[in-house]
Amino acid sequence: MKPAADRAVALLALLSAGGLGAWACSAGQRPPEAAEEEQTRPVSLPVDDHSRCDYRGRADRDVTETAGPGSLTPNIRRVYALLGDGEERKRVLVCREVDTNFDGIKDVVRTYNERGEPLNEVADSNFDGKIDTWVTFGRGRVAKVEVDTTRNGKPDEARFYVGGKLSRVQLDVNDDGRPDVWEIYDEGRLQRRGVDLDHDGHVDRWDRDEIALRELAERERKEEEEARKKEEAQRRKDADAGATDARASTRKSE
Repeated sequence: MKPAADRAVALLALLSAGGLGAWACSAGQRPPEAAEEEQTRPVSLPVDDHSRCDYRGRADRDVTETAGPGSLTPNIRRVYALLGDGEERKRVLVCREVDTNFDGIKDVVRTYNERGEPLNEVADSNFDGKIDTWVTFGRGRVAKVEVDTTRNGKPDEARFYVGGKLSRVQLDVNDDGRPDVWEIYDEGRLQRRGVDLDHDGHVDRWDRDEIALRELAERERKEEEEARKKEEAQRRKDADAGATDARASTRKSE
């Protein structure tokens, strides 16, 4: 994987695993330590922190700020939608944004539907002020990750996931806006790789199952070696048994 993709996936894994504390909390739930640090944020901010959550000037939004681990000031913003009226009124998380490097700029933003399920996430993984990672969720799980490794504002690498496992990858090697390398995975392991040599949008060469073939050859080699060891062990066992029978016959004849 390319360096920017490494940073993007590592950042995504950190957020998904709860490394930033409140970022991984489910909609409408907050850990006690985060709740103690929360403060309602004024609608008008004193500085521009590149917020991408839609809440300014909206009476149907509730905004809170939390200081995550390692941060001396609030660096995690939650935006809740206020739904219903009276006793049925409730808050539903619709947007979270995080300043992961504590420079005062929000560099990761995740949006949610009205059920609190994640929909999309964008991130500036190299902190240059530009979005370089786009994540799409399906049923609460990562379905697609796009990464801009060339810093031109457009993704040149797309990773697709099925059931939480990497299924295929598309790469735009010459950065013309169209994929020219396709990788197929099975259970998260690379099986084959297709290359568009003339950049006409079609695969010209499949490095068909080279990795799988190497693994198969290695597996066959190990199986043959194991069979040979078993045969050798059986021959020694038979030889020992023959020697024992011979000694027994000799004693009887005496």
